[in-house]
Amino acid sequence: MGGIATVTDVAEDRGPRLRADARRNRERIIAAAREMFVEHGSEVAFDEVARRAGVGNATLYRHFADRGELAHRVILSVLERITEQGELALAEESEAFAALRRFAHGAVKERIGALCPLVSATVDKEHPELITARTRLEHLVETLMERSRTEGRLRTDIGSGDLLMAITQLTRPLPGMGSCMVNDRFVHRHLDVLLDGLCTPEPTALSGSAVAMRDLEHLADEPEGQPHGR
Repeated sequence: MGGIATVTDVAEDRGPRLRADARRNRERIIAAAREMFVEHGSEVAFDEVARRAGVGNATLYRHFADRGELAHRVILSVLERITEQGELALAEESEAFAALRRFAHGAVKERIGALCPLVSATVDKEHPELITARTRLEHLVETLMERSRTEGRLRTDIGSGDLLMAITQLTRPLPGMGSCMVNDRFVHRHLDVLLDGLCTPEPTALSGSAVAMRDLEHLADEPEGQPHGR
């Protein structure tokens, strides 16, 4: 997976690769940060991330200079992981809709809705690495959905953005609960209900128009209360 384009990373790329123990520490930090961002939001203290990862503060700062760099790497790793899982599902499943279902459940496990405030607060959404990762994810989801339509399994009046927005809403923390972990009991069950609703037999007519993933990037700029696609 690609790292963050920092001076430190460029120096590492030009010199010897990270030692195995340093690479493991980096991966542990990213995993711990993701867990804590999901559980507690974007303002988690660096020393708490280091403690969760089982490393010292100095080790954390050697890999990530600040919160923005760490958040960037967390978001990038999540995007890459759910895309890779979806690509594997597409290669392994005999039916595209089964692959789509498997992808959706994998995305739910990553708690992408809980990470949205992290993106808004600390991440440069126009960073070339993130654009590349989003484009790859968009291509995967469009492929999964188009093949599912060709199979006759997926209704034709939804877009990739509709699916990703629904997954995002399912994985947002519940109001007043402090953590989205309470969603664990229900989220996969509710996702299956959602996916069944995307199947073709006698679907209910939807209001508005289908949403593509790229449309989601502009929703924040629309006047509040204005329906998308109207």
